[in-house]
Parts: sequence; structure tokens; C-alpha cells
Amino acid sequence: MLESWRWFGPQDPVTLSHARQAGAHGIVTALHHIYDGRVWTPDDVAERMALVKNAGMVWSVCESIPVNSAIKLRNENWHSYVDAWKQSLANLGKGGVPVVCYNFMPVVDWTRTNLLYPTPVGGFALRFDMVDFIAYDVFVLKRVGADESYAAELVEAARSRLRNMSAADVETLESNIIAGLPGGEDSHTRDTIRGHIEAFNELSDDDMRSNLVDFLKEVVPVAAENGVRLAIHPDDPPFSLFGLPRVVSKAEDIHTILSAVDEKANGITLCAGSYGSRHGNDVVSMARRFADRIHFAHLRNVSKEVDGSFIESEHLGGDVNMVSLISVIRKEERRRAATGRSDSVIPMRPDHGHLLIDDQTKKVNPGYSCIGRLKGLAELRGVIAAIDQLDAQAA
Repeated sequence: MLESWRWFGPQDPVTLSHARQAGAHGIVTALHHIYDGRVWTPDDVAERMALVKNAGMVWSVCESIPVNSAIKLRNENWHSYVDAWKQSLANLGKGGVPVVCYNFMPVVDWTRTNLLYPTPVGGFALRFDMVDFIAYDVFVLKRVGADESYAAELVEAARSRLRNMSAADVETLESNIIAGLPGGEDSHTRDTIRGHIEAFNELSDDDMRSNLVDFLKEVVPVAAENGVRLAIHPDDPPFSLFGLPRVVSKAEDIHTILSAVDEKANGITLCAGSYGSRHGNDVVSMARRFADRIHFAHLRNVSKEVDGSFIESEHLGGDVNMVSLISVIRKEERRRAATGRSDSVIPMRPDHGHLLIDDQTKKVNPGYSCIGRLKGLAELRGVIAAIDQLDAQAA
């Protein structure tokens, strides 16, 4: 696997030098300063590519070109946004970027309710608390019909939880949910998010799925023509938020996506933590089933709770058997190499490391501090080395 590292550009407090010192060889980045639907020009791509190369690494994955809501809604101007997306995709491919990760989540990108959840050893983790989220959706945002989206006992638990929150607690919760997390496309206010949610009121899961397939039919041929492998990221968390449709959440969703445009360029980002956050998802089995279309891997872990809440675990902790998962991916890499595939090395990155040691005194992007990811990458590297040695002995 190509050990890679998420970098948010020159404004990222964790620098390219830090990534190189952590042992990364690939950089996962995007033109985060151009998020308004404009085309990413060849000069834009070349400038970012030069920064990464000069730091001694390769731009292994673009994560992500934002998919405008007009495309998801298929409204009157959707095709102009698709055309711009295709041109940015082509420019990335011509500029030497081999993989493009993207997502199709409506309104809100990856979502957490607590960005500083204490761990037993003194660090801080990211957490999604279902009761807190319901408290916000039903009683703070007051989305029409929100209470019908959840079990009655959870709504009552949320009502009780909110009574014990201070105004500052509510403000922090709202900021965590709607103000935008790193890599997300939009930042919302309470008023603006209501309008964005309402725009999707008439869109069913089937409608959303159909619009995604239409998008794929447009962009996959461009990716193939320009030597790019597309890797759709799952919904995070992989279930409906604010009553919105989410269609990249489970194995059958992946099957639908890959079957709709059955080309090697149409693949997935295997995000172990995202898929692992949904009860019923067997991430190792999913990796085995769709191995030949894994173009990118996010190796992170979660511990789930019965009500849908989860905490970001240590990379080798949590509910996903990371050793088994890495074994599946390494087996697939060897299979590809034996058949001469040019994409036999799959880029991966550690994701959402805990906030540890003196990073707790620094300004860092939630989930993307240096030390927690360095620790995660080192642990994953050790697992890879152990698996390779055992496989070599067994051969």
C-alpha cells in the first residue's frame, strides 16, 4: 500500500514536512480554496503538484472535487456544474493525479456532534452521539417532521438531554454539526441549513440514486480517458441525517454504483470507519467482495453503540478487524501485480487520529492533528509488515 497523508494545503497547520517525517510517501489533497464550482485549471493543478513534489512526495489522491448540490438535485443548472467537474477531472488526470475521491452526501458532509470527546488515556476523539444529534434536529433546528424520523424513546431522551445543556453547550453542538468540518464543501447557519434541507424534501432515495447514476455516466468516461480512477466515499455516518437521502451506505449501494457503470475507472474509497459505523455492515466482507474496485482506503476505526452513536477508536481498536481488512487489501494488491495491473499499489491513509500530547495545545483541524495520525500510520505500517512476513513464510 502507498502510505499517504491528508493535507489541506498551505494553510494546514500540519505541514508537508510533518507528513514526510511521519513516513508518508503520498499526499492526499485538493484545491480547497476553489470550492465554488469553478474549473480547476491546469495551472492550479500544476501549482499544487509542484508543492508536493518539492517536498519529496507524490500527489497520490485528490480528495475531493466538490459535487455541487445542483448535481444531486438534478435542477435546472445541474449540467453546467457537471461540465466544470469533468473539466477539473480531466485537468487532474493530465496533471498526473491518478485517483479522485469524491462523495455524494446531500447538504452536510461528514458529521460529528463532539470534536473533543475524552479518551481513557487523556486524549480526545471525535464522536457522533445520536441523542445529541436528535436534540439538535428536533428541538433546536426544529425541522418540520423531525420527530417522526426517530424512535419515540430517543426523542424523549433528546428532550431530557437538551434540558441539561447550557446555551454554550447548544452553540458548540450546533457549530460541530453545521459549521463545516475539514474537507467539507459548505458551512451553514441555522437559517441557511433549513433552506438547503427543504430543497431535498421531494427527493427520495431512489431519486438520489438515479441522479448519482446519471452523474457517473457523465464522469466515468472522462476519468477513463484521462487515466484517473474514481473512488466514491461512503456517507459519513452511513445513515440518514435531517431526513435526507443517503445512497452510499452499505454493500448493496456499492453494488448498484459499480454495476451502473461497469468500468474499472468507477471504484470506491474503502473507508473502514464510515462503513463500520453502520450496524450490519461487515467491512472485511465488503472489502473482499469489491476488492478489484478499491482505489483508495481510509484505515480508521470506530466503536458503535446500540442507538447509532459511535466514537472514533484507535486505529487498531474498535469494531473493524483492521488486521483482517489489511490482509484482504494486501492480497488484492498481489493479485493485481500478478495480472499486470498498473494500479497494484493502493493508496491508503490513516484517518481521524486522536488529539494527543502537545497537539492539544495547538490549533489543528479536527481529526487531522499530527501526532494521532503519526501513531495510527505507524501502527498500520506494523500490521502491513507483519502480514507480509507471514504471507511470505507461508508461500
